[in-house]
Amino acid sequence: MAGGFSVSASPGTEFEAKITPIVIISCIMAATGGLMFGYDVGISGGVTSMDDFLREFFPKVLKKKHEDKESNYCKYDNQGLQLFTSSLYLAGLTATFFASYTTRRLGRRLTMLIAGVFFIVGVIFNGAAQNLAMLIVGRILLGCGVGFANQAVPLFLSEIAPTRIRGGLNILFQLNVTIGILFANLVNYGTAKIHPWGWRLSLSLAGIPAGLLTLGALFVVDTPNSLIERGRLEEGKAVLKRIRGTDNVEPEFNEIVEASRVAQAVKHPFRNLLQRRNRPQLVIAVLLQIFQQFTGINAIMFYAPVLFNTLGFKSDASLYSAVITGAVNVLSTLVSVYSVDRVGRRMLLLEAGVQMFLSQVAIAVVLGIKVTDRSDNLGHGWAILVVVMVCTFVSSFAWSWGPLGWLIPSETFPLETRSAGQSVTVCVNLLFTFVIAQAFLSMLCHLKYAIFAFFSAWVVVMSLFVLFFLPETKNVPIEEMTERVWKQHWFWKRFMDGDNHHIVHGAGKINGTNGAAV
Repeated sequence: MAGGFSVSASPGTEFEAKITPIVIISCIMAATGGLMFGYDVGISGGVTSMDDFLREFFPKVLKKKHEDKESNYCKYDNQGLQLFTSSLYLAGLTATFFASYTTRRLGRRLTMLIAGVFFIVGVIFNGAAQNLAMLIVGRILLGCGVGFANQAVPLFLSEIAPTRIRGGLNILFQLNVTIGILFANLVNYGTAKIHPWGWRLSLSLAGIPAGLLTLGALFVVDTPNSLIERGRLEEGKAVLKRIRGTDNVEPEFNEIVEASRVAQAVKHPFRNLLQRRNRPQLVIAVLLQIFQQFTGINAIMFYAPVLFNTLGFKSDASLYSAVITGAVNVLSTLVSVYSVDRVGRRMLLLEAGVQMFLSQVAIAVVLGIKVTDRSDNLGHGWAILVVVMVCTFVSSFAWSWGPLGWLIPSETFPLETRSAGQSVTVCVNLLFTFVIAQAFLSMLCHLKYAIFAFFSAWVVVMSLFVLFFLPETKNVPIEEMTERVWKQHWFWKRFMDGDNHHIVHGAGKINGTNGAAV
């Protein structure tokens, strides 16, 4: 397994690093956080389309669904039902602020442990829920888990991995999210047939990834960066020797010490973030998160079963279709792992923009012609067309806006504002996920098929933004971003004038610690 490789981090620094079993195990353990997040996202859509679940908690929705005097598009329009799904994001949003503190003060490992505990308690509440309050409390606890996991896991992965496989490992988190969604859809497909407690099983099975994450956090070591940041230098060095599988860790050790010294010199990372020279990165990071939600992806992923149900697929068929979209999602994320450093970020985003636009317009047209308020018999052929179009949409999203929405902000922020930048990125993302989750079913009710036209209009906006304002960052070392990317860009260069002297401070030293992916 562990051959002796030496890793070239950047010209002039060579770190010795074997890919040790401990690194592999740590990464697999940590990435179960992604699995958990994906499972929680995927499970809610299927559960909310199960009759037994609705009978217990949302009898009004059940009545509406079966009497169906109203419009097809309004079957599920109920604020309580939307709150069940979206309370998770609101809680995650709040938890991120605390998590950013514990990640620094208590370390990555403890933060993952806290996340695991939140997950387990949340799962117990959900699986045993007797009333709506218990259900929502369970979702809120799961949300706290998501906030803590999303903060700690990506950091943990990128710090423990040897430089040369860091990019791949970073997308591992995203990949696990998609696998979690697929797994959730498969589970729902099975449990929909178990009456009357199938939905309890669906919600309880989240205990498996939760248990894995908690166990993992008990056994993995904390990252050297985290130990050193908290002043435990000797321990940090010992851990570094273990995970790199060599005694020659001095150069890397010294760089981590230096990097943490520089990072601690920044007293107010959030205030720093607002300075003029950091404006381009901040604007791009925030807009990418907003755009990522306004592609309409989450709307389609959360509510895929409900959506297909509304279009007149029978319950079984709709869960089945959701499984297909889940599988497409996983496969396409693998495409991005392969191509992101080869064809570049802009290329992927622009190509996907065209593909998403066309597939959404096609869905809108088919629904506009075929699904009126009363009749919902999409013929067999048309139904297949809609599923194919949804798949086209999901696949193009999964190799572009999905992983890149996270990758680009993490590689553009300079070191001194990186953790603050990451917090802002996560918060904006969860905030807009919440907004869309809360509004989607009502929008579906009022806009009807035009909801797809609404999202496709956003796709045009974001593609134009990429075309004019997003510089290509493929293969640019992080320290050279300012010189090679921002100063060369027709629009952003005006933010760079006159204060380049203090961008570089201490950057030369930190070279090796950050490759292209962070």
